[in-house]
Amino acid sequence: MSPYQLVSRHVQAALAEAAGHSIDADVVARCLLSEAVRIFQRNRSNDDIAAELTGLADNLDEDSPLVFMRP
Repeated sequence: MSPYQLVSRHVQAALAEAAGHSIDADVVARCLLSEAVRIFQRNRSNDDIAAELTGLADNLDEDSPLVFMRP
């Protein structure tokens, strides 16, 4: 099992449980993002975390080439 598959399985379970408690998926996503940042803070600098999040934000449009590949 890949790390992605492992985490994805837990995310799906969290979303299902949240739906059972009438908690919106957007709220779950925000909490997951906060937890991801908390995990990053164990071993990474704030600048490194910011660069990671900026990279994700820069590549939100799946129909566009990745930022580092754009002309």
